Amino acid sequence: MTRFYENVSRHKLEGRELQPGEKEENVVLEFDPKPPQEMLVACLWSISKGADHRTDLFSFAAITDEPPSEVLAAGHDRRIVPIKPEHVDAWLSPDPNNLATLYAILDDRARLHYEHRLAA
Repeated sequence: MTRFYENVSRHKLEGRELQPGEKEENVVLEFDPKPPQEMLVACLWSISKGADHRTDLFSFAAITDEPPSEVLAAGHDRRIVPIKPEHVDAWLSPDPNNLATLYAILDDRARLHYEHRLAA
């Protein structure tokens, strides 16, 4: 992917506390890596078989971690974990008896800087 989007409370984006009587307002931010580049995002996936085999549920979740300072300053408390290209094959074909390798891939992540803007 080339960017990601996150819901953030406006007051957190503005670096302030909610005012008395103020209702929380949600905004959507677009985060782009700088310099622009494609990100290989670590994900987990699952298939839940339906009883009739026609209603299988395919699902996935991107792995997230603590954010770098620029994402935290924008008011969001997580960020996706981009993996390095040299780890893609090992990530996609893991050895189920060697979880340490997968954790090492997540620890050896690509270190990116993100800029943000209002998406909507």
